[in-house]
Amino acid sequence: MNFEDNPAEAEYRAKVRAWIAANRPDMSHLLPEENRNWHPAHKEVARKWQHIKADAGYACLSWPKERGGAGGTQIEEAIFNQEEARAGIQFTYFMTGLHMLLPAMMEFSTDEASLARVPPAVRGEEIWCQLFSEPSSGSDSAGIRTAAVQDGNDWVINGQKVWNSGAQIADYGMMVARTDPTVPKHKGLTAFWLDMKTPGVEVRPIMMMSGDNELNEVFLTDVRIPDNQRVGEIGGGWKVIISTLMNERAALGSGTGLNWRDVIKLAGQVPSFEGTALDDPTFREWLADLYVDAEAIRLLSFRTLTALSHGKTPGPEGSAGKLLWSGLGGNLSSQAVDILDHGGLIDDPAIALASGAFQHRFLWAPGLRLGGGTDEIMKNIIAERVLGLPGEPRVDKDVPFRDIPRGR
Repeated sequence: MNFEDNPAEAEYRAKVRAWIAANRPDMSHLLPEENRNWHPAHKEVARKWQHIKADAGYACLSWPKERGGAGGTQIEEAIFNQEEARAGIQFTYFMTGLHMLLPAMMEFSTDEASLARVPPAVRGEEIWCQLFSEPSSGSDSAGIRTAAVQDGNDWVINGQKVWNSGAQIADYGMMVARTDPTVPKHKGLTAFWLDMKTPGVEVRPIMMMSGDNELNEVFLTDVRIPDNQRVGEIGGGWKVIISTLMNERAALGSGTGLNWRDVIKLAGQVPSFEGTALDDPTFREWLADLYVDAEAIRLLSFRTLTALSHGKTPGPEGSAGKLLWSGLGGNLSSQAVDILDHGGLIDDPAIALASGAFQHRFLWAPGLRLGGGTDEIMKNIIAERVLGLPGEPRVDKDVPFRDIPRGR
């Protein structure tokens, strides 16, 4: 494909760039410790920015207008996202809802009361979280034990979810539960959405070594929700999972957070025997390798964009972008902390270079290799579904879920 803008796209890009420059969120009033994800003050800035984008027709650009979008094209949405990232504006509060869950809601749900939840999320009024992973299933997205039992026109749900990003501030969540244990594990799942304030829902934040409480565990005890909050068919939850995970890996694989430009800026501030770290030949060689990985991520995101522009859903190739991104995040932050030498031990945003962003990412980076699918799962997907290599044996594939052995 041609990576250069055509005249119409170039004109649109210039328009978007000027609009972002004139309307970008003001972060100057935030203290250094407030200018981080999940801080209430930071979240409020993100909400306002999302609302401003929606009012101007730049939020979820390619979504239908009746769902809160602008009815634009995938290319326009990609251009805006690129310019937003170029301006250094990266808020993650709405990523789970707008990039992963709600596209699946629009794909599989026909209930208008459910679909009415989409526009408020586009405007930044509501935040969503994903309730898929469980303590006993590891990387097996189909090994779900949370049970949903139908009771008249309601479902009663009991179980536990874990590693739920943003659940502590989320207004709504999308979850998958087992509705039929007598069939193989991929066939007995059903997806639902629920209000996180529903009686029986308990969120317990997990304190991370970075100091964040982005991750949570969620307990569901006799949670009762109506059948119209079901997403898709009974027993059709695996389709919803696959759609969501493909969207998730496409979103993560597009790359977010600190990048090679940030490293260059940091290296130019750190003294070395050659002048600054940026003048060190060994560092420059590493930086070239980092740039190559970042460029690969960018080009893979164009492949995903091409598929979307042809009306296709993101495919398994998104796993390659996600795998590269998780590796790059750890490599980038590790090298940055290394060149800071003793200064790498200081993560106080009030006195550390770059407000301690690299130290914070260094402590957060190991989770990148797990969230959204582990590196090992990504490699399996690439091998089997992209390269066409023989699949690994799956002895439980046709066994009723209730008959699968489990540990005591």
